[in-house]
Amino acid sequence: MRYYPLEFSEIESFFYKLAELREASGKSEPKPLKKGTILVKHAFPIFQKGGVIMDVTNPSQAQIAESAGATAVMVLDKLPYDVRKSGGVARMAEPRVIEEVMNSVTIPIMAKVRIGHYMEAKVLEALGVDMIDESEVLTPADEEHHIDKWQFTVPFVNGARSLGEALRRIYEGASMIRTKGEAGTGNVSEAVKHMKIISREIGELKALTDEEVAKKAREFQVPYELAKLTATLGRLPVVNFAAGGIATPADAALMMWLGADGVFVGSGIFKSEDPEERAKAIVLATSNWEDPEVVLEAQKMISEKKSMMGIDVKTLRPEELLQVRGS
Repeated sequence: MRYYPLEFSEIESFFYKLAELREASGKSEPKPLKKGTILVKHAFPIFQKGGVIMDVTNPSQAQIAESAGATAVMVLDKLPYDVRKSGGVARMAEPRVIEEVMNSVTIPIMAKVRIGHYMEAKVLEALGVDMIDESEVLTPADEEHHIDKWQFTVPFVNGARSLGEALRRIYEGASMIRTKGEAGTGNVSEAVKHMKIISREIGELKALTDEEVAKKAREFQVPYELAKLTATLGRLPVVNFAAGGIATPADAALMMWLGADGVFVGSGIFKSEDPEERAKAIVLATSNWEDPEVVLEAQKMISEKKSMMGIDVKTLRPEELLQVRGS
């Protein structure tokens, strides 16, 4: 299994091509940009590449994440494990809490909004977060449509379980894809499954003729140019992180080996009994995933007895699955 062998200059050129594709799509231009261009929106996630983005709910957790070497933090009202347990409607975090986190660390700040909730996203953009996650972990506001992300200056990340889902989100303006697992379970199996599905579908796309790519693009409900670009690159044309169920350094290294550009870690750190050591160990394993001895060193830094209590995904009822929201 091979991680992608591209230089930064090559990656950079992809985003120019995406900008050209945007112009060719015929959509109206976004409103005047306050902070960044389309290129900047797509380039920002590149700088998270090879790193770990950690879910946090308060400044103390954010400081632990920063000290451990996280490249960014994602602010939520509750960790995914607690969202799952508490039930009810899960919404964006309080702006006051997000501001407290912004004032407590120097790394980029991300925050989640409900799928389709345009105004929650506008609130976060006005607040000045660095990236917005239109997340299935929160209760969807719109069961059929996602946010038109071209209407924002702040970059977005979206989840995906398949190539078609990933390309639809990119066409809507997502600057980063988060391969879905089953959040809040501490069980990495769904993240593995979906990373493999997307990799396999990209491989199949590469083998198609132009006419077959056009047919596949219609099936995916995206422009031919986006499907063709993906086939040519042999990977998604934006950064792709793995998420959902990553709880140990070995989990993180596994997802990198499968082709992820980095990892999101949610409940796995702050629902464990050793969050500080675990955060450092997962960062170490993620950035050194190609060296099994370093991953071993990272794994020795934590105790399985202190890991979060996992949930077997097979025991969940269909209505309890978060990954199926917003496909």
